[in-house]
Amino acid sequence: MVVNVFCVVVLRYVFSYGVIWMQETYVWMHGTVFMLGAGYTLLHDGHVRIDLFYREASAKYKAAVNLVGSLGLALPLIWITFERSWPIVVRSWSNLEKSAEAGGLPALYLFKSVMIGFCVVFGLQFIALALRSLLTLLNIEVDEAQDTERAS
Repeated sequence: MVVNVFCVVVLRYVFSYGVIWMQETYVWMHGTVFMLGAGYTLLHDGHVRIDLFYREASAKYKAAVNLVGSLGLALPLIWITFERSWPIVVRSWSNLEKSAEAGGLPALYLFKSVMIGFCVVFGLQFIALALRSLLTLLNIEVDEAQDTERAS
């Protein structure tokens, strides 16, 4: 992605030559990294939280917050995102959507499919978080290190 942006900048500002598909590519690559990396970030507890109470809390309190947050907030929002994204992706594939710009990306439908991938990956990771939290609340030992090693 860095090489792509570097090439776009050099071509555009040094040689006054713009390549639209390259410019569009780094925007879509950026979005793809964030959308598909969200589940991985959640696995490693890397998402931003309001740590006022959470940071110093007990494992059971954290598990309860994670369970309620997963089932009450995250999964319903992911489902809504999936429901709203599905027709957009299907329409894009049925039309083999291309960029609206002349010389733009020829297969925009592939990048739009990342929305569905996001919902699947993020949803599965929130289900795993909810199950792990439930096991913690039920005093069933969860080996987090082993789970993380398998995912790496």
